[in-house]
Formats: sequence, C-alpha cells, structure tokens
Amino acid sequence: MKNFKHFAVAFSMLLVAVLLTAGPAVAQGDAMNSVKQAMKAGSAKDLSRSFGSMVEITLDGAEATSYSSTQAEFVMKNFFSKNAPVDFSVNHNGTSDKGQLYAIGTYASKGGSYTVLIRMKSSGGKYLIHSMNFIKD
Repeated sequence: MKNFKHFAVAFSMLLVAVLLTAGPAVAQGDAMNSVKQAMKAGSAKDLSRSFGSMVEITLDGAEATSYSSTQAEFVMKNFFSKNAPVDFSVNHNGTSDKGQLYAIGTYASKGGSYTVLIRMKSSGGKYLIHSMNFIKD
C-alpha cells in the first residue's frame, strides 16, 4: 500500500509537470492554426480575432504601418478582396529567444504569390499578431 501511495504521488507530479509544459505549446499551435485557416479562407474577420491591439502591416515593400486592430481588419479585407486566396501554407515556424511566435508562409492568390512573415506576442495568456509582412514573389 505504501508503494502505491508513492507511485500515485509521483504519477500526479509527473502529470502536472506535463500539463504545465504542454499548455503553452497547445496555445501556440492553436494560435497559429487559426491564423493559417483565416489566411487560407481570406477572412479578415477571422484573422482579426488574432490581432493584438496594434498591428504593423507591410504590403509588398511599402513602408510598415501600425494600425489599430479594427483598422488592420479593414486593411486585410481590402488586401483579400484584391488578392483572393487560392492557398496559404506555412513553410517554417518557430519561437524566438524572447518567446515570440513567428511563421513564414506562402500566400497564393489568383494574381500571384506572396511570402508572408507573421509575428505573434503573448498578451493576456494568448498569442496575438503584432506584425505581418507580405512580400510579392
């Protein structure tokens, strides 16, 4: 019985440790997955759910501009209407030394393709987009 109690305590501690370390990874994956789905669908409304309060957007070499989340949604709606999506795929993603998530992807539209760099920061326990850079290929 004593061995069972030790086993139960050890198992409980291991389970808690696994859940604590897996939580951020699940949140990171969920955050980037919702962005990927919104980009693939060309849905500015769905994408805006992942925006931080301010989002820096760079379109095809123009100077980066910071927008409120509402303005950024409008900018992306305009971009999607001019560049209807065919596909969006993430080619590489990771986490920076400072804990920011990033993804490098390819946005394919009827008018051409773009290399896209998306950076997300943790805010209030969620990862939110703080910058997007679209470079026409």
